[in-house]
Amino acid sequence: QVITGGHYDVDCYVEDPNGRMIYKETKKQYDSFPHRTEVKGVYTFCFSNEFSTFSHKTVYFDFQVGDEPPILPDMSNRVTALTQMESACITIHEALNTVIDSQTHYRLREAQDRSRAEDLNGRVSYWSVGETLILFVVSIGQVMLLKSFFTEKRPGSSSAST
Repeated sequence: QVITGGHYDVDCYVEDPNGRMIYKETKKQYDSFPHRTEVKGVYTFCFSNEFSTFSHKTVYFDFQVGDEPPILPDMSNRVTALTQMESACITIHEALNTVIDSQTHYRLREAQDRSRAEDLNGRVSYWSVGETLILFVVSIGQVMLLKSFFTEKRPGSSSAST
C-alpha cells in the first residue's frame, strides 16, 4: 500500500528465481497478492516510481511466509472433536489475528492522514506568511498615502509679486 506521495500509486512486479514474472501491476495504490511458491530460491520484488519522478513515495508491504503452525499440538492428525477449552482457544486466536490486521490497517491510515495533515500545515504556514507580508506592504502604503495628504506642498521659487 502506498502511504504517502503523489497520487498514491506505484508500479510493482514479482519474479521467481527463474526470472519468470509472477505478478505485475502498474499504478496501483494498494493490492494483495497471494502466491504459493513452487520453486525454492530468491524471489525478487520491485516497486517502481519511474512515471512520477518529482514525488517521493512511502510504501508499506507485508510478507506472510509459510503456513501458521497449529495452535495445539497434534491438532492436524486429531480424530476426536475439540474440547470447549480448545475451541475457545482457536476462537480467541482468530479474533487476535483479526485485531492485528485491524491495527495494521489503522496504523497505515494514521500514517497517511499524518502525512496529509503535515502537508496541509506547511501550505497554511506559507499562506499565512504571504498574507502577513501583503498586510505589511499594504499598511506601509496606506501610512505613506495618508502622510502625503497632510504634508504641505510649497510652490517652487517662482512667485508673482504685484
